[in-house]
Amino acid sequence: MAWHRELIVGFDLETTGTDPREARIVTGAVIEVRGGQVLGHREWLADPGVEIPADAVAVHGISNERAATQGRPADQVADAIAEVLATYWKSGVPVVAYNAAFDLTLLSAELRRYALPSLSDRLGGLDPAPVVDPYTIDRWADRYRRGKRNLEAVCAEYGVALDTAHDATADALAAARLACAIADRHPKIAALGPAELHRRQIDWYADWAADFQDFLRRKGNAEAVVDGTWPLREPADSPSV
Repeated sequence: MAWHRELIVGFDLETTGTDPREARIVTGAVIEVRGGQVLGHREWLADPGVEIPADAVAVHGISNERAATQGRPADQVADAIAEVLATYWKSGVPVVAYNAAFDLTLLSAELRRYALPSLSDRLGGLDPAPVVDPYTIDRWADRYRRGKRNLEAVCAEYGVALDTAHDATADALAAARLACAIADRHPKIAALGPAELHRRQIDWYADWAADFQDFLRRKGNAEAVVDGTWPLREPADSPSV
């Protein structure tokens, strides 16, 4: 049976900002899906230990007061999320994350921030895999489609419901269902095993980044650099606490 008909796990973080090496986790969700149906889910609310900027609050709706009074310590949340994801990967279950390079890099930075075992440490030295990133896959499978490629737009393209954008659970579920919808539309994606699909996405993301970097430089930004590393960019320096 094709991978998208088996158990997959949606994953999403809502955060304090848009730089994955500096932003902190505010909420996180992991949701089990098989054949589009929810089997179970886990949610976390963190006290990030720093002020949540107003523009971030406007996106995900989690106030500083709520995070401080109801959230668990940030190190406990990062550790719990990492342990849950590692458990799935050890069993060979694909983890689906929309724009995975953001969420996994941010989680990795949080683990380093609090001197916790890395994802690789939890996997016996292996890289986290398999990862399924609908953002990367759709951009390769339907390269010339016009329009936005954010989660809401791509869900609309594939007819996937997204009731509450920027809610971690809703986004994680939408990402998982979107992965299934993309595989249904593109049989060549469905035919790949999870491990091979993971390897292909590394190349697809690197190719996209190189093309986008060339485009930016042709448009006059001679020093533009687009990081082509997927699905995890290790922080170059220890993140600040």
